[in-house]
Amino acid sequence: MDLLKNLFKGDKVIWIIFLLLCLVSIIEVFSASSTLTYKSGDHWKPITNHLILLMVGAFVVWVTHNIPCRIFKAGIILLPISWILLLIVLGMSAINGASRWIDLGFIQFQPSEVAKMATIITVAFILSKLQEEEQASRKAMKYILWITGITCGLIVSENLSTAVLLAGSVFLMMFIGRVPMKQLGLLLGIGLASMFIAFTTIKYVPDNAWDKVGLHRMVTWKERLKDHNKTNVPPAKFDIDNDAQVAHANIAIATSNVLGKGPGNSVQRDFLSQAFSDFIYAIIIEELGLIGGAFVAFLYILLLMRIGKIARNCDKSYYAFLVMGIGILLVSQAMFNMLVAVGILPVTGQPLPLISKGGTSTLVNCAYIGIILSISRRVYEIKQQQEEEEHSKQVQIQEAAIALLQNAAQLGQNSQTSATEDSTTEKQQDTLKSE
Repeated sequence: MDLLKNLFKGDKVIWIIFLLLCLVSIIEVFSASSTLTYKSGDHWKPITNHLILLMVGAFVVWVTHNIPCRIFKAGIILLPISWILLLIVLGMSAINGASRWIDLGFIQFQPSEVAKMATIITVAFILSKLQEEEQASRKAMKYILWITGITCGLIVSENLSTAVLLAGSVFLMMFIGRVPMKQLGLLLGIGLASMFIAFTTIKYVPDNAWDKVGLHRMVTWKERLKDHNKTNVPPAKFDIDNDAQVAHANIAIATSNVLGKGPGNSVQRDFLSQAFSDFIYAIIIEELGLIGGAFVAFLYILLLMRIGKIARNCDKSYYAFLVMGIGILLVSQAMFNMLVAVGILPVTGQPLPLISKGGTSTLVNCAYIGIILSISRRVYEIKQQQEEEEHSKQVQIQEAAIALLQNAAQLGQNSQTSATEDSTTEKQQDTLKSE
């Protein structure tokens, strides 16, 4: 038991949530990888690669959760590095159409994942340094907007949903970081107006105009918004070929029932092109039913609740802002994925954290869990130290009280002995007088 405590430090509930998400990932990725199995002709290769990646991710969690919290501030260095990598990706996209990834041979590296982490770390540092007595300094928003704006600007052309997710997470961090409400209100208004203008522009600008300026992804988003706005389409008129992902995801959920078809019994995995990634939540509901889908959603909600508890007990504001930023980012991405799978949001291409099959995203998400556990380890160590100090004070008080009682008893005994001796002396004197 002591060995396990030394190996797995920090919040035990976070560890349990992480292991449960990994277990769900192993089962569902193995089930949902039928298309990869068909293409490769190897039944075990997809899940073997995923298992190896999860084991590497678990090692990343273990290593990261043993790193002292103060070292995470050095993650600010990753910000300019990630910007350079994002520029490289944009250059590759302009030359040969490549997008989002840098192929390292053994793994596809996604710079946007590193950029998200670096931005969260930097924003937490700025908020902690610019805290005043009642609120954060008004300068905090200016610095945060510059950093977040550059990161999102480099991401948005190839991955709009990731840029929106990061911007929303940073906004919530500023709210938690006590940035003045007037500034936040103004920023929210500008943001909503910009989104309205963007959606209107995407809707009415011709497709060839986007290709000329290198923003070909806007055409994809135009089609996704158009498809998502199709409401109350009769089943007989639904174009299942053009809307295959949404259609088969809806079929998977509609045929799930309460308990589902059982692990490995999915039918729609053979028709969903990203069943093991973007639409894995639909496969989870199909196989594990509404109860299984609700359980997975509950794990993410519980994760955010535990992170909130850790943040409240942090002794330094930087750790509180960092752990909350990571929690908001992880859970927001999970909500994005689940809302897309059930048809509430248009298709975004966001994987389900720690469950979907992935490369860079899985390792970065594991690093997030390690950071959370490292901060929780510091919180519990400080709490244990305070409890030990309190216990030591209580022991000292008890020992002092016992010593006082013993001294009082000794004084009482001495007084009684002295009184007895005086009485004896008086009796002896009276006897001598009578004689």
